[in-house]
Amino acid sequence: MVIAVNTRLLLKGKLEGIGWFTLETLKRMTINHPEHQFIFIFDRPYNSDYIFSDNVTPVVIGPPTRHPFLWYLWFEYQIPKVLRKYKADLFLSPDGYLSMRTKVPQLAVIHDINFVHRPADLPWLKAKYYNRYFKKFAKIAKRIATVSFYSKEDITRSFKVDYDKIDVVYDGINQIFCPTSLEDQQTIRQKYSDGKPYFLFVGALHPRKNICGLLNAFDAFKSVDTNDVKLVIVGGEMHKTGEIFETFDNMRFQKDVVFTGRVNTNELHQIFGAAMSLTFVPYFEGFGIPIVEAMSSGVPVICSNTTSIPEVGGSAVLYADPCKIEQITEAMIKMAADKELRELLIKKGMVQKEKFSWDETARLLWMSVERALQ
Repeated sequence: MVIAVNTRLLLKGKLEGIGWFTLETLKRMTINHPEHQFIFIFDRPYNSDYIFSDNVTPVVIGPPTRHPFLWYLWFEYQIPKVLRKYKADLFLSPDGYLSMRTKVPQLAVIHDINFVHRPADLPWLKAKYYNRYFKKFAKIAKRIATVSFYSKEDITRSFKVDYDKIDVVYDGINQIFCPTSLEDQQTIRQKYSDGKPYFLFVGALHPRKNICGLLNAFDAFKSVDTNDVKLVIVGGEMHKTGEIFETFDNMRFQKDVVFTGRVNTNELHQIFGAAMSLTFVPYFEGFGIPIVEAMSSGVPVICSNTTSIPEVGGSAVLYADPCKIEQITEAMIKMAADKELRELLIKKGMVQKEKFSWDETARLLWMSVERALQ
């Protein structure tokens, strides 16, 4: 079989959540299935590290998809040309975008549909594109894969598609995330938090991530907690960050907040390992990879009690309502003060994280591919 794949998010040094999903699943699928031919379709020059095996043929076809108008052009006109040229039996799209101008069966990985529920978090034109086309993509897809049962039910309900058409394929976890030594923890704390313990947030600076709520909760925490605790925020700017920095500017304890920007995976592993606790309280999440990364690093977790997050966190985390600043603050106070609680959550987290692996993700996605090819 010839399986064409949208690999436009395999960008060296710029992988976000869906990019990592694409990398980790395709690497395993191509190596494990040498009997099939894979056509990797890039929208700009690619890195050879992403050609995982001899059964992968890379194709570059522009323009680079940096804008909704260019998304439309690429998927509706350029993708069908590649599918025809290579006589593709299936088009697999790990970021959910499909082409409405082809008869080739298509498998869309729709990670979540936050844009349906929170369109104001996005630039106007992007929100318009997502809400106009993803419902159509869900209708024309031969099959859909998604990363949680919450998202499966949400897609079914919002887009009126058959529940049995959707396969749940949980995200995995990079094996680099594991507990670090006390010496390494001290080194990282000296680098980022003046040697002090810190709460950690990891993710894009985006309204949906509720960073404003986290900053306000941390300010309230600092006003009642006498321990010298910092807040480290790891992630690059994405959409509508003005309110985040306005909230930061108005903080009483802003000197105790550290923005690192994006960091590489090795550095992220070290930052996770030295944290006192992850504080991950988004309004909406399709999965929530940082939760599992923290568990794997031997770090306790505070997280939201909404959307898919309880499915991922199970009983191994401390929950808070992301809309209630006082609940986030209370969780931070409790986590900072209670060493026994931290140790219990670490122990539970080590059990919970075993449910998620990229090997299993790739296996389940391949089963979805096989169903789409039937």
